[in-house]
Amino acid sequence: MKRYRATPMSDRISHECGLAVVRLLKPLDWYREAHGDSLWGLRRLFLLMEKQHNRGQDGAGIGAVRFDMPAGEQYLSRLRSAKRNPIERLFDTVMKPLRNLSMEKTDALSGLDLKRRMPHLGELMLGHLRYGTHGGRTITACHPYLRKNIVASRNLAVAGNFNLTNSKLLFEELMEYGLDPVGDSDTQVVLEKIGYYLDREHEHLAATMGPGSFRALEGRELAETVSAELDLVRVLRNAADRFDGGYVFASIVGNGDLLVCRDPAGIRPAFLYRDDTVVSVASERAALVTAFNVEPDAIEELPPAHALEVKRNGTIRIEPFIDPLPVRKCTFERIYFSRGNDRDIYRERKRLGANLAERVLEAIDWNIDDTVFGFIPNTAETAFAGLREEINAVLRRRNGEELWKRIEAGTVTRDDVDRLIRTRARSEKVAHKDQRLRTFITHDAARRDLVSHVYDVTRGTIAEGDTLVVVDDSIVRGTTLRESIITMLSRLSPRRIVVVSSAPPIMYPDCYGIDMSQLGRFIAFEAAVSLIRDAGEADLLDEVEARCLEQTDLAPERMKNHVAAIYDRFPLETLSARIADLIRSDRLEWSGEIEMVYQDLPGLHEAMPGHTGDWYFTGDYPTPGGYRVLNTAYLNWRKNDERRSY
Repeated sequence: MKRYRATPMSDRISHECGLAVVRLLKPLDWYREAHGDSLWGLRRLFLLMEKQHNRGQDGAGIGAVRFDMPAGEQYLSRLRSAKRNPIERLFDTVMKPLRNLSMEKTDALSGLDLKRRMPHLGELMLGHLRYGTHGGRTITACHPYLRKNIVASRNLAVAGNFNLTNSKLLFEELMEYGLDPVGDSDTQVVLEKIGYYLDREHEHLAATMGPGSFRALEGRELAETVSAELDLVRVLRNAADRFDGGYVFASIVGNGDLLVCRDPAGIRPAFLYRDDTVVSVASERAALVTAFNVEPDAIEELPPAHALEVKRNGTIRIEPFIDPLPVRKCTFERIYFSRGNDRDIYRERKRLGANLAERVLEAIDWNIDDTVFGFIPNTAETAFAGLREEINAVLRRRNGEELWKRIEAGTVTRDDVDRLIRTRARSEKVAHKDQRLRTFITHDAARRDLVSHVYDVTRGTIAEGDTLVVVDDSIVRGTTLRESIITMLSRLSPRRIVVVSSAPPIMYPDCYGIDMSQLGRFIAFEAAVSLIRDAGEADLLDEVEARCLEQTDLAPERMKNHVAAIYDRFPLETLSARIADLIRSDRLEWSGEIEMVYQDLPGLHEAMPGHTGDWYFTGDYPTPGGYRVLNTAYLNWRKNDERRSY
């Protein structure tokens, strides 16, 4: 049989930053009386960040606005860390001023005294967790970003979970405004765009209320009136009119105003909890449920194309800031990125597994007695549970029908009854991940050896002649499967290994918050290309390149997905079989069979009908910028150009 080799590369995906916002609606002293803790709001921020630590481990940051500080004292602060365990480091620093105080002395401090001791304690607090999708992994890349000014209401801190496909275009717009921004990262561009229109809002209000106007205010009175009447939704409406991407931004202003917005297609998630004492926003509903100990139904979803504004006086409004697009909520959030303890995500992941049951049974020829089921990695456990439950349900129905037929025919025996009742899926914890094993040795051969030991197997779980079925949540590049998981599982000596993915094959780049922009790194794309070449149809690759080149100068709105012609040549089963070849290492001594079973699109959509963002599986992008990224990604692949495609 011809052998194929996947291009070596890391399976690590950078993605999906996390946001946490806590806006206290009462003075700090109130929380001491009501909750016995003046730091209640700060601890909510810590919980929200800790419960979303899965969303960012390259760094973290917090920003705070302290209300009613005496003149001359700091009112807006920021703290960031790009070191290991950044959340712990941040809050250790925040709490350091109280380290030598007893609980009694701490409780005796007024809210103002606490804020004077703790510069990062405030009534409005913003937290961010970063996965690096652009720029380095240094502290300067960590959010929030700051824009400073001597006027409180012109100070701005911004953090986000997002990627924009057209940040270069937006940067050029800033230059056309006559500005000279430093840095061209997505976040810097967003900060400067919002800051620019925040300045214009001040000028507009000052012109209508200042000297010579009908209100004729000036000095402190004018500054305070402008601050109170700032319309941050209007600011955002002007700033974001050309944003193309998936995004949730949180902005805090030095005067105590808060603004949170969500992209017009609802690609990135944002959830909201509010009562008469607090307004809080997070990237995941489950984090809010835990932090505030409320039921899931108490949590609102910030609608797509809408902004939340909380003014310094506590006035709250949620309203549109941009024209909506068809809603395309990210399915990868549900499959993999978000924590699985959310009620709905848990059910969806189980359903993803259940929808694979019939196809897995066909893959093992319904030989349940000689099959062991397991899962890798831990995030696939819920889909595995759904698969196992559905397989057992299918077997019960099938065995019940057989038993009834035997009863009607009068041929049933006690052995038949025992066998049919006893038959069910056999599951084992076949592997354990060693979280502490670090492959720091740079020598390639030595590193490959260490990678193969990232997982430990449980010997004795597989008998001679058994088929091993392992569930994964998604397969992007296949490197971990080839270099580690398959090698490790082969030590159990199964007759064959069936790898089951609860997600469909990832075929197209993502550019809305997940760092998957290099087309050539997807194992599904590599499989399709190898099939094209084996079929003697390599001219198709040239044709696709020519079509992509023809549209490079078109506006993104006029671009099309020409890469689909490569995938359209083969059904899912053919593509899956080739991927099974690619995940077999050249160094693998085990000679058993490997088979791939992928989720199909109907199974995906049935499991999560409220989430239709499937562009990485289908190439159907929610914004025009996605097609431009795909076009660039294919042309980069043809040139062996490893650069990011946006």
